[in-house]
Amino acid sequence: MPLIAQTLIAVVALLHLYFLALEMFLWDKPLGRRVFKLTPEFATASKTLAANQGLYNGFLAAGLIWSLALGGHEGVHIAIFFLTCIIVAGIYGAVTVNKRIFFFQALPALVALILLHLH
Repeated sequence: MPLIAQTLIAVVALLHLYFLALEMFLWDKPLGRRVFKLTPEFATASKTLAANQGLYNGFLAAGLIWSLALGGHEGVHIAIFFLTCIIVAGIYGAVTVNKRIFFFQALPALVALILLHLH
């Protein structure tokens, strides 16, 4: 696995850990409300749903970290799977929620997937 692909996979994993923190722990706090442009009322009402979403982002990060830990041929296949999941989720989020999701979630994973295939 090329170093540049590994680096970008690590960045995508860190982004998803950040999303986990925002959605699970900071959703109804000032930072979470500011990032997601939420009213205090909506943040309180949707807190449980956001925490569930954050948990899934944590699983995506864990999969990418697992791929990096394995390395080699096995790690590449695991990275391809999790990057593809992230791309699909990012595209779905962009279509159904906010176009910005594509740029923060799907695009970094797409670039990492392309770099992974260039080796």
